[in-house]
Amino acid sequence: MKKIITLILLALLLIAAITACKKPVDGVNIDRALLLFVGETKTITPAFVPPDASNQNITWESSDPKVAIVNNGKVTGKTIGRAIITVKTQDNGRTAKCFVSICQPIEPEMVWVEGGTFTMGCTDEQGDDCFDSENPSHQVTLSNFYIGKYVVTQKEWVAVMGGVPYDLIKEGDNLPIHNITMEQIQTYINRLNAYTGKNYRLPTEAEWEYAARGGQKSKGYKYSGSDNANSVAWHYDNIMVIGPQPVGTKQPNELGIYDMSGNVYEMCSGWYGAYTSAPQTNPIGATTGTNYINRGGAWHNVAWFCRVSHRGYPLAGYQYASSGFRLVLSEK
Repeated sequence: MKKIITLILLALLLIAAITACKKPVDGVNIDRALLLFVGETKTITPAFVPPDASNQNITWESSDPKVAIVNNGKVTGKTIGRAIITVKTQDNGRTAKCFVSICQPIEPEMVWVEGGTFTMGCTDEQGDDCFDSENPSHQVTLSNFYIGKYVVTQKEWVAVMGGVPYDLIKEGDNLPIHNITMEQIQTYINRLNAYTGKNYRLPTEAEWEYAARGGQKSKGYKYSGSDNANSVAWHYDNIMVIGPQPVGTKQPNELGIYDMSGNVYEMCSGWYGAYTSAPQTNPIGATTGTNYINRGGAWHNVAWFCRVSHRGYPLAGYQYASSGFRLVLSEK
């Protein structure tokens, strides 16, 4: 009998000890923001306070199931918009919220560029305006490719990234995206490619200059599409309001491409490096360096900087108020 009582007491002590070790949930945390494409699903993983709390029963709720639905932490975007995902603990009602943005990328309008051979760098139509970095001129042969008819706009950026940077000079759907870093550009490209299954990229410096000169249809202009900068470029001498201007509001070049002179500088792939006189085929530029390449000049530059051969080389790791970009697709 004593043994039975002893065993019962030991069992009660064990139950009490186990109960004493249990820790109730004091709170729960989730990511503060989430970005999804329409049709994409991502999982939100809650973090409990304390991490080893015994009761981790929670419920999930979407503020707008038409925009985003949630099932056991898996959030699926349904349509363009914003919703709030709320997680709530069942024992003490603690909640956490995640603000979800649902996007649907817009693919840029592209222009086909027939490949060929051209003289890159300081050519006769540039006169005495060339900088040393534009010499020596040299022969370059390129394959066919597609290039954006316009620089990437803020509307296109928002459709991929969910919003624009907070420090833009000017905001507007049809204005170029600008004041962004190379890292942000690459994030945009990676997300666009993940959605489309394509391989959008920045143009090489050679591709950019060939397209700016008009490719096979080139008429040998100093600027992209004209010898008169005012016809094709927004630049310091003709702009009435500070900041970038809506895309496509000046004349296009021979290929039907807009704003390759002026408005915003355009980032290229590769690093800045000195030219050589040797002929090249599909050059990718320097593979290492400290300065990126941007081309075309911008709204705050005099026309001199908007020439088709002018080379900009901003220091890597910074963002520049007047820098934007356009995309390229290699011909399949």
